[in-house]
Amino acid sequence: MTNPILRGCLFIGSAAALLLWTASSSFALEVNKPVPTERREAMSLADAVLKALQNNLDIHIGRQTKESRLADIIIEQAKFDPTVSLNGQYNRQVAPLNRPILGFTGSNLQDITKFDQNTSGVTADITQNLPTGGNYDINYSPQRSYVSGTNTFLFNPAWTGGLALTVTQPLLKNFGTALNQTFISIAQNNATVEGHVFLDRVLTVIATVEQTFWEMVFANENLKVAQAALKAAEELLASNRAKAKAGVMSIVDVLQAEAAVASRVEQILVAEKSIRDQEDQLRRLLNPAEEELRQDLRLIPTDPPTTSLEAISLQEAIDIAMERRPEILQAGKNVETSELNTKFAKNQILPTLSFQGTMGLSGLGADYGDATRRNFGGDFYNYGAGLVFSYPLGNRSAYSTFNKRQLEARNAQASLQSVRQQVIVGVREAVRRVHTDFKRIETTRSARIMAEKQLQAEQERLKVGLSTTRFVLDFQRDLATAQGNELRAVLDYNKSLSNLARNKATTLERYSLRLE
Repeated sequence: MTNPILRGCLFIGSAAALLLWTASSSFALEVNKPVPTERREAMSLADAVLKALQNNLDIHIGRQTKESRLADIIIEQAKFDPTVSLNGQYNRQVAPLNRPILGFTGSNLQDITKFDQNTSGVTADITQNLPTGGNYDINYSPQRSYVSGTNTFLFNPAWTGGLALTVTQPLLKNFGTALNQTFISIAQNNATVEGHVFLDRVLTVIATVEQTFWEMVFANENLKVAQAALKAAEELLASNRAKAKAGVMSIVDVLQAEAAVASRVEQILVAEKSIRDQEDQLRRLLNPAEEELRQDLRLIPTDPPTTSLEAISLQEAIDIAMERRPEILQAGKNVETSELNTKFAKNQILPTLSFQGTMGLSGLGADYGDATRRNFGGDFYNYGAGLVFSYPLGNRSAYSTFNKRQLEARNAQASLQSVRQQVIVGVREAVRRVHTDFKRIETTRSARIMAEKQLQAEQERLKVGLSTTRFVLDFQRDLATAQGNELRAVLDYNKSLSNLARNKATTLERYSLRLE
């Protein structure tokens, strides 16, 4: 006679088995449900990098900023461009005379006399700042004048011509070509710095694309591991059900296998979500159009991860980074700029002492040709020269600016030293990470091989009744974990190689790219 308690346990166990079988079946149906047609696109790492460089918004912003810095150079150079001005005038004046005018009235005035005069002239002027700090002004101003009425002028109308040259040259403050090109040099340094910033942004974008691409590869391979684990659990479940039906295995083993199947299905769902997440992250870096981003696109990575050890010399890696890292180059240019500012500020402490010289030619004639000939004949001329000195008492503004520039120069030097130290530490850490991750590949591969052997041995023991379903499931789980660990080590090694190239600033060479 069967024990009622035993019958109750069997009933509960059967019900639980039915419920778990139903749940696992529903999971399987959910996973195996036909997926709507999706657009798939095979993508290599090089393709992803090129698309990111072409379309990435950060790259676009950096490119525009760099062009604006190049415009600053032209703005500073344009300060030495000559300026041409042309001015034409006509004036007529009818004025009452209160005293005689030689050549127009007699010696005495008997009544109010009108003085009717009209003049017309053109003034052409050229000015330019010189790189030495001085400037010049060339002025040419021919003029025609006519006085109506009886007169005894030599020429009426009369043409006059005037040519004048004025030169001013500082001798202390603001003297020298190098000094007066300070702001051109600073603008050039700023453009170079922006170029380094742009390169740094490019390297960062490429490194981010590489890291995301390898994470997408890991997600895809990890799904295969989860699918293999599910297949193994399903095979064990089918075997256990057959044995339970034949009466050689308890229902508990079936329940354990069904629970394992349900757990493996969950892992597949999580792995599939991870793939879609990484695909979206990579697509975001490629900056597609909004309509394209709305579409359901599956990216299929085509590049296999690298598993071979690359020869790496720590000192050579550090030397390369010191020569090429944009942060160091940028800090070096900042030091140059601070030195230029300091030299300029030191010069501004000096008093102002300027030489001023002027010379001119003039002419008079009955017509323009006659006046021009006399103007350039050299018969009528003037010249002069002098010095102008000025100095603000105390000159506190100039001294304060000079002290400020000295502090900025010292800060720039300290920043350069700090950046160099950071680069050295970063390269050392990147090299260690490469070596560590490669060793992880070897150790995790050994662990995976041992897990395979242990699972195989335990499966053989189960066949002859020397093991249980629980032990086999544990070894299946251990094998899946070992496979995932090996996969993670391989992908981490590839990410470490990307990180090392980023730290050495050699990322572009990996794709045979060159910035224009």
